[in-house]
Amino acid sequence: MSETNTVSPLRQHMIEDMVARKLNPHTQRSHIQSCKRFAAWLKRSPDTATPDEVRRFQLHLIESGTSICNRNRIMTGVRFLFRVTLRRHDLAAEVWHLKEPQKLPPVLSPEEVKRVLTMATSLKARTMLSLAYGCGLRAGEVVRLRAGDIDSEQKIIRIVQSKGRKDRHVMLPAEVLKLLRQWWKARPTAYDDGGVAPEHCWLFPGRSNHHPLTTRQFSRLFKEAARAAGLRKTVSLHSLRHSFATHLLERGRDIRVIQALLGHEKLETTARYSRVAIGMIAKIESPLDGLSAPRRRRTRQDSKEPLPPAP
Repeated sequence: MSETNTVSPLRQHMIEDMVARKLNPHTQRSHIQSCKRFAAWLKRSPDTATPDEVRRFQLHLIESGTSICNRNRIMTGVRFLFRVTLRRHDLAAEVWHLKEPQKLPPVLSPEEVKRVLTMATSLKARTMLSLAYGCGLRAGEVVRLRAGDIDSEQKIIRIVQSKGRKDRHVMLPAEVLKLLRQWWKARPTAYDDGGVAPEHCWLFPGRSNHHPLTTRQFSRLFKEAARAAGLRKTVSLHSLRHSFATHLLERGRDIRVIQALLGHEKLETTARYSRVAIGMIAKIESPLDGLSAPRRRRTRQDSKEPLPPAP
């Protein structure tokens, strides 16, 4: 796990273990970086670590100000090395995870979303941002869309092998379909692979090796539109997906339908949007309002009503 250009046998073994378990490339890079950080602190190969050193490394992460999220991510990679590659269950048993703080996802109001879409700097940006909000797609799902994933007859979009290696369908709004048709006519074809059928072409091609646009480039388009829209709150591209779910919930859509559209495995993940559904929360009547309401005065006729018979 050293910083040399050659791959050590231990790292190669770990890479093979991750590939065999079909971990995605991002997860593999994260696990490798985590183990390199542990090796740098240990100042020797991780396979020589002791249980006490594993415990002290975790204390080091906390004391150095590492966030709980990053600390848990680092230790997930280190535990994979111990449990899977080294078969050192005694070391893996020393890894513990901290409970991460539950934060409310940042959500835009419908008016703010409209301003962002209006201020998009190009047809490509407006189309991609409309897909993210109008269909509740992740950034990676938008950039990996192919022409054949759009079913205009059934008014659906097929999301292929997204998070958790799952397929799903989402609706295809009429406004999104209109933008997609405009974009397909204006879409550059210089970087298309000539041997690929049109339905297999990327909707939003990049500029190298026939790859699609990157999520970083997509995020930059959102930031430009958000800045032009004058948004002052701290939001990210993923906030459009949060806003999609929250606005559907505020309109009374069934939470299990929203769960299916988002591709969430657990209903609890979708249920958190009920905590930020501003429209629903604002309509709830507080018991304080009942205290200021005028009490109905007891009439003389009410006082003459006979008491109910004793049991």
